[in-house]
Amino acid sequence: MSVTRRGFLTLKRPGGRVVTPSAGALPPGWLDGSAIGARGLEAEAAEEWQAVGRRGGARPDGPSGPSIKLSSNENPLGPGRAVLDAITAGFGNAGRYPFNVNPGDGQLLEMIAAGNNAQTENVVLGAGSQEILKVAVWAFTSPSRPLVTASPTFENATRVARNMGHPVVEINVDSRFRLDLESMLATVRGAGLVFVNNPNNPTATVHGGKTIADFVERVRRISPDTVILIDEAYHEYVTDPDYESAIPLALSTPNVFVARTFSKAYGMAGMRIGYGVGTADTIAPITRLRMPYNISVFGVAAAMAALGDPAHVEAERTRNTAVRAFTQKALEDLGCQCTASNTNFVFADIGRPNAEFRSACAEQGIQTGRDFPPFTGSHARISLGTMEEMQKATAVFRNVLRPATPVGGGTR
Repeated sequence: MSVTRRGFLTLKRPGGRVVTPSAGALPPGWLDGSAIGARGLEAEAAEEWQAVGRRGGARPDGPSGPSIKLSSNENPLGPGRAVLDAITAGFGNAGRYPFNVNPGDGQLLEMIAAGNNAQTENVVLGAGSQEILKVAVWAFTSPSRPLVTASPTFENATRVARNMGHPVVEINVDSRFRLDLESMLATVRGAGLVFVNNPNNPTATVHGGKTIADFVERVRRISPDTVILIDEAYHEYVTDPDYESAIPLALSTPNVFVARTFSKAYGMAGMRIGYGVGTADTIAPITRLRMPYNISVFGVAAAMAALGDPAHVEAERTRNTAVRAFTQKALEDLGCQCTASNTNFVFADIGRPNAEFRSACAEQGIQTGRDFPPFTGSHARISLGTMEEMQKATAVFRNVLRPATPVGGGTR
């Protein structure tokens, strides 16, 4: 029996009805239990599924029933049509390595480099920015050269260093939930790697361009052999007017590089593609240590299409900004102070253990984020869905939080 692309993507809905992608919405998890969603299916299904998201429809999540996922900082609409078309057009290249396809990973490197006024030797590709972070820890830390990082922050680099037995110096965020750069400076002498997550996950806060540049200059003066990794995973969502990407700084400064990802604003978390940018000498060790052929032909095609469609990302930024403002106001109306978010999630003081809040929300079909020490007893990270999803979610938050939220010395 021959198998066509459409036949390969034929699914059975719960209840036994067989559909093809063009017949309707295809929620994640309906193909052998995998969560590929709209990202690898025919364009008709992708558009229909995105329409479900815009309408705020509940997305089936296996045997547990409907839920709204606000736990992983994903783009709820996924990638744009140009990306989906590029992925499906790449089916015929599935049997090839990325370097044997035209356009392939070499052309993607050229595209990223050109977009940042750089050369290809200034860019390294990763399976998401997580691979870039992991390899940076391999390359630049050792038993005698620690990782300096914040707490809480994105844990990937910390986890890798500890698994290797390399020392980790963690500096608590400041009273405004921003990275405490001054305290980090006091620990950088002799460090192998300093990890700066800007904007920071989970606190959602950001430092301005001048502050980051001053920090880099001072680290370079105190400990010139220390490498500084600036993770800009949420770059496209920032609205703070003082913010600037550190990529120009990284291209002109030794031992500094920036990590980026297509997982967030570009809506391609399932494609696993990211990149790092810095001077050639800084990038070279990461290039040597990364996994060969780490980017799929679909990831290459998707990333190139995404970079060629800036209007889609701008629309996503506008949408996210409006949803963020709505969600923050709804939480603050409940007495839950939010940090100054510049991301696609909020970090809110819910006045109780996050595990208790998360469990209560899950019972009503809303999935929120994991615990983040040292704020497990007070704060929740809530990813932003569509406006319709957040309207439903905030109604649940009111049910969960209102009875015990202090307001003016009482409760409501």
